[in-house]
Amino acid sequence: MPLMNVFHDGDGFPRIVLADPSGSSAEVLLYGGQVVSWKNERREELLFMSSKAIWKPPKAIRGGLPVFFPQFGNLGTSERNGFARNRFWTIDSDPSPLPPSNNHSSVDLLLKSTDEDLKIWPRSEVRVEGLETLDYLDNLMRRERFTEQADAITFDGEVDRIYLSSPQKIAIIDHEKKRTFVLRKDGMPDAGMWNPWDKRAKTVPDLGYEDYKTMLCVDSAVTETPIVLKPLEEWKGYQELSTVSSSYCSGQLDPRKVLYGF
Repeated sequence: MPLMNVFHDGDGFPRIVLADPSGSSAEVLLYGGQVVSWKNERREELLFMSSKAIWKPPKAIRGGLPVFFPQFGNLGTSERNGFARNRFWTIDSDPSPLPPSNNHSSVDLLLKSTDEDLKIWPRSEVRVEGLETLDYLDNLMRRERFTEQADAITFDGEVDRIYLSSPQKIAIIDHEKKRTFVLRKDGMPDAGMWNPWDKRAKTVPDLGYEDYKTMLCVDSAVTETPIVLKPLEEWKGYQELSTVSSSYCSGQLDPRKVLYGF
């Protein structure tokens, strides 16, 4: 039968050893969720580990199978290759079931966000729905017109757009806070969206350098077709902002119910 043992190695790392009757095995560290050994039936090591690897937090361990998350290399706002490889993971006490097998051993690991993580990327938990497939004017591209291709809008850089002929309901879903802001409007067909991100935030005199991490501007607007009133005519614009307790990650909130009522 497959075996799984957990022990602290000579470097003080909690280490999981998986083995099966054929003689093959794998070793996984809770630090970084990193596979540091994989041996076949002949006990041959299949993974490279640097002879000079630094086995001491907060350094990453060179070799094996590291987890790069939430970014690869410098392609993002987090530290190089992300922070997941520098954190201690936990063993999932209620893992997803696998197909029955007499020859395979497995372990499920979990990494949960900390308050420090959320300071780095709180907008990763925010998405805007209700604007998909719409045309928008991109103020970062001299108001060039584009069509929104994403099913939901998420944020990893500066955004300054005007969405045209937008619906009367727009949902701003905050997974981390487990709530949704619902913007209802009438008489204002367009919608603006703005987040300056890090570089632009430093050029705005009355905005803190780190404020962009905790803000998102979504507002009602009339931009494409100005309102023209004749004598004695009137125009009414209406906007309502409300919140709904929700957890989209767990399926408790279906955005379609908020936006379209079904």
